[in-house]
Amino acid sequence: MFDYKKYLRTEKLPHIWCPGCGDGIIMKAMIRAIDKLGLKKDKIAMVSGIGCSSRTPGYIDVNTLHTTHGRPIPFAVGIKAVKPEMNVIVVTGDGDGVAIGGNHFIHTARRNIDITVLLYNNWTYGMTGGQASPTMHIGDFATTTPYGSIDQPFDICRLAEASGASFVARCTTFHAVLLTNLIEKALRKKGFSLVEIYTQCPTYYRGAGKRVSAVEMLQGFKESSVMVDAAKKMSPEELKDKTIIGVLVDRDLPEYLDEYKKLIERVRKK
Repeated sequence: MFDYKKYLRTEKLPHIWCPGCGDGIIMKAMIRAIDKLGLKKDKIAMVSGIGCSSRTPGYIDVNTLHTTHGRPIPFAVGIKAVKPEMNVIVVTGDGDGVAIGGNHFIHTARRNIDITVLLYNNWTYGMTGGQASPTMHIGDFATTTPYGSIDQPFDICRLAEASGASFVARCTTFHAVLLTNLIEKALRKKGFSLVEIYTQCPTYYRGAGKRVSAVEMLQGFKESSVMVDAAKKMSPEELKDKTIIGVLVDRDLPEYLDEYKKLIERVRKK
């Protein structure tokens, strides 16, 4: 049986997450990926902002930094620039990561800086009362959209791909084994790596105006998800209302800090 305790700050338990929340599933998948890679704890820097997802580093026994709302990515970039030998992981949410933190997300992906971003997407601000996030589906209800959202949601994976990320993947909390494998691949990849994770918020998420239980949401993830290879063989009609999971982008691109070192050397020679 896998020993999670060796990676946990057990004195910080019990955790604050609500019953049925998917954040614990993601945390365990992350720990399994770290263990599979044999990463030393003192060579990992885990950075978060503000939100339910951002409490994750508080429970994991590695170098951790709990920063301000929407700012975990620039803090992570600073760590990577000063200590390039570190494995830098950003834990963020759909609100923290692509609302107030959206500009940081886009430009760090554009520069392809070598950090791994794990973005928990539950389509709502779970920590502060269930406001609408930039990924909330049209028609969904929240405390700030009492008559249904009319905003077009971000497709976070497409945003990362268009911005210039080296690695982009999507998964759900139902697919826990796949999630471990995707996080492992993201950590191995040089450059900006994103794993977007659909996760349930049974406390605040109101799909189509009604409260949805954790079991219902997990069942929904199971029924609506299609692996990327299978999706290639399906028509647009067949893919309607489906979620494509797996590795969406895996490409080799110049990494910003490596290119910056080359620039410094060119300047020195002159």
